[in-house]
Amino acid sequence: MPPRFPAPPGPKERLEIAVRRRMLWVGSAAFPLQNITRVEALKAKPHRDTSLAGFLKWLAYSVLAYLLLAVVDGGAATRGADGGAILLAAAIGLVVLLLGELFRPERPVLVVETASGSLKAVTLPNMDELQAIAGQIVHAIDHPDADFAAYVHRTDNSHRNGVNQHGRNNSRNNSRNNGRNRP
Repeated sequence: MPPRFPAPPGPKERLEIAVRRRMLWVGSAAFPLQNITRVEALKAKPHRDTSLAGFLKWLAYSVLAYLLLAVVDGGAATRGADGGAILLAAAIGLVVLLLGELFRPERPVLVVETASGSLKAVTLPNMDELQAIAGQIVHAIDHPDADFAAYVHRTDNSHRNGVNQHGRNNSRNNSRNNGRNRP
């Protein structure tokens, strides 16, 4: 019997990953083992470029809101200390969020991908445990009688309405026209 991995703290973040009767279960999502095309434990890097773009976007929104307030107020907001203080507080808050994103460390992630392009990603603090779980999944693919269970953490994207946040998000209509150009 393969070893059971310790459960991570925090029941809200905890997610069971298991192989039972030729199915890989990641929480409530089930994947047939024969459809799994990739199992990989890797270090996920934060998206620093999108963090910077988000910072610039929200900074522009803040400046636009400040200018709009100045136009609506007839310039009273820009002459007083309140308007400048609000803009400065928003800018400082945005800089703190940006720095938090820019200096966030890489984190270990276990990625499971299927032939259909579905992708599930889970995490644990220890890369060795994720590699061991990946090895158990690969072992279960080759050995029909293998079963195991372990507990992992959700990733930031793994619980958002069940939507695949990692790949293309489009709906297909029998793989033709992709729902476009209907008569």
